[in-house]
Amino acid sequence: MSGATILIADDDRAIRTVLSQALGHEGYEVRTTGTAAGLWRWIEAGEGDLVITDVVMPDENGLDLIPRIRKLRPGLRVIVMSARNTLLTAVKATERGAFEYLPKPFDLRELVIVVKQALAEPRAGVAAEAAPGRPSVEEQLPLIGGSPAMQDIYRTLARLMGTDLTVTIYGESGTGKELVARALHDYGKRRHGPFIAINMAAIPRELIESELFGHEKGAFTGAVARYVGRFEQAAGGTLFLDEIGDMPLEAQTRLLRVLQDGEYTTVGGRAPIRADVRVIAATHRELPQMVRHGLFREDLFYRLSVVPIRLPPLRERVEDIPELVRHFFARVQEEGLPAKMLDADAMAALATYRWPGNVRELENLVRRLAALYSQEVIGREEIRAELAEAPSEPAAQAPRAESLGRAVERHLEEYFFAHKDELPASGLYERVLREVERPLIELSLAATHGNQIRAAKLLGLNRNTLHKKIRDLNIQVIRGLK
Repeated sequence: MSGATILIADDDRAIRTVLSQALGHEGYEVRTTGTAAGLWRWIEAGEGDLVITDVVMPDENGLDLIPRIRKLRPGLRVIVMSARNTLLTAVKATERGAFEYLPKPFDLRELVIVVKQALAEPRAGVAAEAAPGRPSVEEQLPLIGGSPAMQDIYRTLARLMGTDLTVTIYGESGTGKELVARALHDYGKRRHGPFIAINMAAIPRELIESELFGHEKGAFTGAVARYVGRFEQAAGGTLFLDEIGDMPLEAQTRLLRVLQDGEYTTVGGRAPIRADVRVIAATHRELPQMVRHGLFREDLFYRLSVVPIRLPPLRERVEDIPELVRHFFARVQEEGLPAKMLDADAMAALATYRWPGNVRELENLVRRLAALYSQEVIGREEIRAELAEAPSEPAAQAPRAESLGRAVERHLEEYFFAHKDELPASGLYERVLREVERPLIELSLAATHGNQIRAAKLLGLNRNTLHKKIRDLNIQVIRGLK
């Protein structure tokens, strides 16, 4: 829309000048003001084809203008700029009807692209007022950081708040995947419903379907009463499926049917139950790679990944570390620990560390510093001492709790799919038992320091039986240990 008039409101003269020059070069007529009142006069007079406004101005908050603008001139689009680069700023801008939210400092090329998009498709209609019950800006922020990587996350989340779209969150351990899921719930349209989380890696394979969908009394041995599953517990709210990459294949099949049909039955039940939940999944694994290896259903992957969100590791947003440190120190002070702070050298030392445990590791470090050091200002030497024995490179996978059965199952799944064209015609059962038996006996002997009597008791075998297996499998027992 060449020749369009753009109204800019920002109390920073330098920003007004830069925007005027950049947009003027694109052929737009630009008018600028340093106050909300000046902007409103133009809008009331019917002037301008697009508004670009700052949030914090001397006479009024720019966000408060948006509902009034949309009521008076519903076709006039508004782009919001802000140096208050938080998730709540992005959410408020989106829910009040802003076309786009741009954190400061912004890329001028990106701004020009957004301006062209806003002018290309004028918006009609009056938006509804912001839904009640939204947490206020003064409440605890669910996510911390003003880095460009986090700004992209904030804008994505703000666009998703008013939807029920299924989301999959990718990220290393400790990056805050559950925090993102909770933010989508707490600031979304299901915020008045429950938020139910379940970790796929922590549940034995044989119990996953019962945990997810519930079971009826008498459905299996031990089912002495009806059990309400997580889908039913989350009715009207959000179900967070953490470590979805660890879900066994048979459970994946049943989850796919629920996502497709919108209903499920309990284990042992017959009456279908409507699945009134928003599903958010998370994983530290690469699901597309698992799909290629046959370890994750392709159709379920596409159902879950309607909107994928990738959380950056802390080493890729080190500029957020000072804000995170201050936030964690304030939190531990509220819990009763003494006030602490880091000097500039100590803060700089944190930026050079690789943070294999990400934000969770940083929080643990802050808690340790607050609890163990008496001085109010902590320096570089203390930081170096605390991080001296920590790994310098990020772990490929963070250790996590996993049942023995699930670990064996995962290994067998990988084996089957890697050798599906080379499987023997028969005898696989005995072959697998032999391959499992040898390391099991060796580890048991190592755990008992070579004491065969204790090892036999640990394994639940007769001592003579264990001795025969050691001989048949040619296992070397360390001599001299009792």
